[in-house]
Amino acid sequence: MSHPLPLTLSVATTLPNDARSATLIGRVWRPELEGPSVVRLDGETVVDITAAFPTVSQLCEQSDPAKAAKAAKGEAIGGLAEILANTPTDRRNEARPSLLAPIDLQAVKASGVTFVTSLIERVIEEQARGAPERAAGVRAEIVAAIGSDLKALKPGSPAAMALKELLIKKGLWSQYLEVGIGPDAEIFTKAQPMASVGHGAEIGIHPGSVWNNPEPEVVLAVSSAGRIVGATLGNDVNLRDFEGRSALLLGKAKDNNASSAIGPFLRLFDGGFTLDHVRKADIGLRVEGPDQFRLQGGSSIAEISRDPEDLVHQLIGPYHQYPDGVVLYLGTMFAPIQDRRGKGQGFTHEIGDIVTIATPTLGSLTNRVVTSDKAPAWRFGASQLMHNLAKRGLI
Repeated sequence: MSHPLPLTLSVATTLPNDARSATLIGRVWRPELEGPSVVRLDGETVVDITAAFPTVSQLCEQSDPAKAAKAAKGEAIGGLAEILANTPTDRRNEARPSLLAPIDLQAVKASGVTFVTSLIERVIEEQARGAPERAAGVRAEIVAAIGSDLKALKPGSPAAMALKELLIKKGLWSQYLEVGIGPDAEIFTKAQPMASVGHGAEIGIHPGSVWNNPEPEVVLAVSSAGRIVGATLGNDVNLRDFEGRSALLLGKAKDNNASSAIGPFLRLFDGGFTLDHVRKADIGLRVEGPDQFRLQGGSSIAEISRDPEDLVHQLIGPYHQYPDGVVLYLGTMFAPIQDRRGKGQGFTHEIGDIVTIATPTLGSLTNRVVTSDKAPAWRFGASQLMHNLAKRGLI
């Protein structure tokens, strides 16, 4: 018999190991103001700096966001422990503050097939036509034909193009291999601005999906000028059956209510934390199910086939502008294949799963899985934010 698992958020597991020296920015829902506030973490005290920066987007546009955030005067609104305790939906007191995703007006984009492991799994999804029971056989066939060690291949290089020609001749070419080893990265819209959920929230799986998985990733914050200013964690929830049936279902596979989780805080780049720290990050994943299922895995950014700066350059520039800035999921190498519902069925979520994504420099992002129609409906968008900030005299 399955029993609901508690979703417990603690300060110790939420924050980075070096939180005292980190510049951590987030957003908190303040019921008495009927809207969100931009906050800075001072130790374990949550400080509202909305008077200085009404949006995280605006803060990220500063020449030195970390310095600007530290210098901003603010109002202490409570301790992090009490706000974390009040964040999970099932025990929230709506009269008290709760944590939100640490971004607001930025576009939410994601890069796909940036790791060899996930590249192979995407090809398998395509060849299996979204049927999980066919995955094991297809996986063996694909690996036998092209191998699994494509790490040395630089996307777009002469060697990669030679492999492409060989695979075409063998009838094994795939749209996923095109973006995995070709010159152009896959970058797609993950969610609309303001639609992402944060640490402690429920994440949504489309109720029609029977084969899906979490995707533990680093998410970069990028200014409108294309400058990378910070990083956080993300769960790019994926429906393997929908996307496997057709790549044209990518929007339905990726953009559902509560399917974009980002948090817990945005760590701004400063002297103690830079893009090089992101490049070395090891991202851990833990799934705990109400059926006693346990899964652990991870993803090392060091094994990414396209450097984060290259992905950002393909995201924003002369051909694509984002006036409010943009955040970018970097992709994952982790595609769980551990059988759950039966031999050869692979992994899929069960309702009530607790998913935790963590790395020492960014802390942890924890969410409970529900179907997207059961997650709280998204009702507070950009227009509601503007009205609220105007009412508070902040814009």
